[in-house]
Amino acid sequence: MDNINIAVVIPCYKVRGKILEVVGSIESYVSRIYVVDDSCPEGTGQYVSKECSDSRVVVITNAVNKGVGGAVIEGYRAAASGGADIIVKIDGDGQMDAKLIPSLVGPIVEGRADYTKGNRFYDIETLHGMPKIRLFGNAILSFVSKFSSGYWQIFDPTNGFTAIHCGVLMLLPFSKISNRYFFESDMLFRLNTVRAVVVDVPMSAKYGDEVSGLCVRKILLEFIAKHCSNFVKRIFYNYYLRDMSVASFELPLGVLLCVWGFIFGVGEWISSVELNIFASAGTVMLAALPLIFGVQFLLAFINYDINAVPTQVLHKIIDLRH
Repeated sequence: MDNINIAVVIPCYKVRGKILEVVGSIESYVSRIYVVDDSCPEGTGQYVSKECSDSRVVVITNAVNKGVGGAVIEGYRAAASGGADIIVKIDGDGQMDAKLIPSLVGPIVEGRADYTKGNRFYDIETLHGMPKIRLFGNAILSFVSKFSSGYWQIFDPTNGFTAIHCGVLMLLPFSKISNRYFFESDMLFRLNTVRAVVVDVPMSAKYGDEVSGLCVRKILLEFIAKHCSNFVKRIFYNYYLRDMSVASFELPLGVLLCVWGFIFGVGEWISSVELNIFASAGTVMLAALPLIFGVQFLLAFINYDINAVPTQVLHKIIDLRH
């Protein structure tokens, strides 16, 4: 990593008590550390400027709170302008081990990934410290994220310990990426639209006395709604606007057949109950066959989508063009 310019972005909001420890844990192979004070009421940015003597540290202060996503994007812009090759995002609350940065950066340096992210679910033994409600919420969101992002091989989509190649980062529409807690999940969707390769990196999270601003109960339905929106956009972009394949026909046929079979079956079942008569074998088949074929078409589409996960590293193509 000697010839690679690595920058770290740390969004800060109410992490004054942890930020110096986090900055101090980042080793010398990192060229720049961008501390982004997201209009923190504790004045974290000013505190770092006064107390931190590390010459690598650059403090950015947002005049208004932009959310974790907005803060990270400000850091991304500064790091890209500063000539970074790879940008790592780490939270300022001390939950992420900075010693794992080489593990995140490694697949990008080796040309195996454009974007890497931590996965706290890789080792079951490390999950005991995770709050149960967060564990449950993350499991649901991870499953939903596979549909919306198209990255079927990854898990833990809300994990904020990430690294990205700057060339790939500059292909993303910063103005359209979610600024709040949906940022990490939305990044995956945006990365899929440019066909970037994403790799999970096993990690464990530390849970101490820090208070998370993320309440799973409050954001679960919001996240699911946004995932559904991204799913529709991704399918339209990848299967109808950018390209067409057999999967472009399997999905609508599967949905139509399932909906028809369900509606017809329920209608006939209600009629048979009201008239107190048994439905004929033909009527049952008219409801069952569309459902059977519809499910088969949907499974075929999912199988195609799984096999369509990006595998050609994008930043290597960008480097060749330049």
